[in-house]
Amino acid sequence: MKKPTIVSVVNHKGGCLKTTTTANLGAALSRAGKSVLLIDLDAQQNLTQSLIGPVEFNEEVPTLFDALVDETALTHLITPTMQKGLDIIPCAEDFAGADISLVSAVGREAILKGCLEQTKGLEHYDFILIDNPPSISLVVMNSLVASDLFFVPCSAEYLPMVGLTLLGNSIGKMQKVAPDLKPLGVVLTLFSRNERICRQVESMLRRELGEMIFDTKIRVNTKAKAAPSVQKTIFEYENSAKGRGTEDFTALATEFLARVEAAESEETETKQVANG
Repeated sequence: MKKPTIVSVVNHKGGCLKTTTTANLGAALSRAGKSVLLIDLDAQQNLTQSLIGPVEFNEEVPTLFDALVDETALTHLITPTMQKGLDIIPCAEDFAGADISLVSAVGREAILKGCLEQTKGLEHYDFILIDNPPSISLVVMNSLVASDLFFVPCSAEYLPMVGLTLLGNSIGKMQKVAPDLKPLGVVLTLFSRNERICRQVESMLRRELGEMIFDTKIRVNTKAKAAPSVQKTIFEYENSAKGRGTEDFTALATEFLARVEAAESEETETKQVANG
């Protein structure tokens, strides 16, 4: 049975376009013919509100928080968005208590992975993209343990760039619980060629991280900020093949697919060598 490629979108620095990137990358992949499921693991519910609007909390209706605490399947939470081929598992306001509730659980870092393994229908998806809170928390650890790859949006500014080192150190410490987790790369967001700091950050990161930096950059775009207010992706909001956001996220999806294919090919070769 085919399994989807699971990718965590992470950065413990807020304001780096993480949620916007998750939503629009997912939309771009679906426009490219891929079937995509998004999971909102951020208690702020920004991804949920961006695509389907706020989910009203009702104690009688099971939520993502309930599924994690009870360690059950997520099947009933899968919700279609307005974009064909793009679904979401939304987050409700009770998710704010997830970290505290998971602390005492046995195998607490792998609970999300267990929930996904019980979820029916995931074989129909090519990708699962997980939007995470801006922190290194137990929830984020669950996301990374459940994932094959992690992907980092980083705004083209000095402090977020410095934060990448801390993020890398934190993820590096997780090798025991997520030994197969691999980096997909870093994409620069909020980029403006006219701003010197953006060019300097790009230059420094390319020197330090080399090929881990995506060639594609997500430029500053006021329409990308406005689109979530009407539950639209950048493609629907711009409604133009020449829109800045449409161009950027289409290019990002193309490079993303190429990198995933390369990572999967490398993994296959490694397994073949290991098996003699």
